[in-house]
Amino acid sequence: MSVSWTLPFDEKILPEDRSKSTTAQDYAKVHRKSVEDSREFWAGVAREMEWFRPWDRVLDDSEPPFYKWFVGGELNASYLCLDRHVKTWRKNKVALIWEGEPTADGRPTEVRTLTYYDLYREVNRLAHLLKHRYNIKRGDTVGVYLPMVPELPAVMLAAARIGAVFTVVFSGFSSDALAERLNDAGAKILFTADGVWRKGKVLDLKPIADRALEKAPAVRNVVVVRRVGGRTAMREGRDEFYDSALKEVPVNAFVEPERTKSEDPLYVLYTSGTTGKPKGQVHDIGGYLTLLHATMNWVFDVRDTDVYWCSADIGWVTGHSYIVFGPLMEGVTGVMYEGALDCPAPDRWASIIERYGVSVFYTSPTAIRGWMRNGEEWVRKHDTSTVRLMHSVGEPINPEAFRWLFKAVGREKVPFGSTWWMTETGGILISHLPGLHMVPMKPGTNGPPLPGIDADVLDEAGKAQEAGERGYLVIRKPWPGMPLTIYKDPKRYVDVYYGRFPGVFYAGDYAVKDEDGYFWILGRADEVIKVAGHRLGTYELESALIQHPAVAESAVVGVPDEVKGEVPVAFVILRQGYTPSEGLKKELNDITREKVGAVAAIREVLFVSKLPKTRSAKIMRRVVQAVAAGRSPGDVTTLEDEASVEEVRSAHEALQHEVRGGKSS
Repeated sequence: MSVSWTLPFDEKILPEDRSKSTTAQDYAKVHRKSVEDSREFWAGVAREMEWFRPWDRVLDDSEPPFYKWFVGGELNASYLCLDRHVKTWRKNKVALIWEGEPTADGRPTEVRTLTYYDLYREVNRLAHLLKHRYNIKRGDTVGVYLPMVPELPAVMLAAARIGAVFTVVFSGFSSDALAERLNDAGAKILFTADGVWRKGKVLDLKPIADRALEKAPAVRNVVVVRRVGGRTAMREGRDEFYDSALKEVPVNAFVEPERTKSEDPLYVLYTSGTTGKPKGQVHDIGGYLTLLHATMNWVFDVRDTDVYWCSADIGWVTGHSYIVFGPLMEGVTGVMYEGALDCPAPDRWASIIERYGVSVFYTSPTAIRGWMRNGEEWVRKHDTSTVRLMHSVGEPINPEAFRWLFKAVGREKVPFGSTWWMTETGGILISHLPGLHMVPMKPGTNGPPLPGIDADVLDEAGKAQEAGERGYLVIRKPWPGMPLTIYKDPKRYVDVYYGRFPGVFYAGDYAVKDEDGYFWILGRADEVIKVAGHRLGTYELESALIQHPAVAESAVVGVPDEVKGEVPVAFVILRQGYTPSEGLKKELNDITREKVGAVAAIREVLFVSKLPKTRSAKIMRRVVQAVAAGRSPGDVTTLEDEASVEEVRSAHEALQHEVRGGKSS
């Protein structure tokens, strides 16, 4: 049994600039034509890029689902991001504006600006170092455990230049998580840093790396970036400081870019599930870069005059695709920020937009909900009028979060979309497309599939759902940017992504397709509460709660119930000016019953001031679920603030005390 999906389909918004506007029906015709012959369509996109050698076959589908795109073609990611720009007027254009977290008198104390030529020279020197000092060869793996500093994209581009594979490990991961990834990927060298600034404090990275290396004996060399300048233990014969190593390399060093094959691996990036071994997603070069080229133009509508800021971390796929390779391929000026978006004050993110005149802004729904909590006055302190286009990423966006940013920064007139994609897809697959066809926006939707992307919603039996019916999101046809495999585990690749619905890619998300062909992603299919046989997505309940004016953020999880199997419990953060009360609890319960249905009655609403979030601003629902169920939360090293776990635990324990009759009169 399931509950009908009730969020509105009818609210449509067109941006003030309607030069590329079209109806959803007209776009559907364009889309249908693109998927009918998707191979030729994607070949046309790929021809817009610069190849050393053209491909022999657009798609090798001889061993499904292990698809290979543009087989026989040769190109180089580093060349496309740097060399081709250095040959033009973009040579001295700013490629990267980096801002460190520390401030004084409300201003950043560390800002670095790198032109395309600056970055080109740094990458060539690093490539020279990798080849001639550390003997890294084509196909070898380079490990990267760096914070958000310019050396991070430089290392990635240098590895790509010589045909090496890189694996970036998010700098918030523990030593065990780092060791597991380095060992699985077979890394021969590791780039790390002495530390990083986070929330006004210095966090030491090198000691974490050292503990990991005790369990990763294949790593022969370690290169350490001096970020915080503290004393760092260095092992003689293995460790070397980044700046010291580069001193031996000529400033004008040049390394010829390898003519890598389209189907060669560019990187391995590990996805983390709540259980099981992390999955090493292997992304190719030609297909991946083709998808990024398309989406930077269709979704972000990038122009040479833009200042583009993606507020994610490069340790995740969003940073790989839309901080490093996508923007640099297109010759864009990008902003890169080291620290927390609310440090030292809630307006840090808005001050960055003002300081650099950001025109294209890409952020997360969780970050937006955090800003909502603090109120619009923090945004109004800054001039954000340079922003002409916005998108969100990371999880479904609640309609209220959409409306808030659309008003506070978008001035109720600029295009604002919610992109859907995942580590596995390589790049955006479902989104509004302001750079191609601007269909009307709807608060809460992800929009239509991109041209060439054949997406659908299926029921349990694999039958296509009608408009308005909830089901499982799938991609029916191969697309450029899809994984080659799971590293060292092809069987798992087949089982996880093609085992549920043979022949089509299973994304693992609940979704609804509306009458206009827009997709509404409802969250992970495993983030479901089963109440008396009814399957309720946590996103649906959270979206209902956030429609109440008092609610800034919420996390809903299921707890065991003897009669119903599971019942929902909500942890809620209130906006400024609101206080917890029994009356408010009733109002919140009423709104979930109204928006989702009577079966969605919340067992208990618990008010907290913070929720467990990663440093990339995602709520860690598995941690909330574990605490609510009385289990250990497991590894919490990626949390922004581990005290948030204790707050959730304390709120839940207080509830249990009341249930047992311990509430005082």
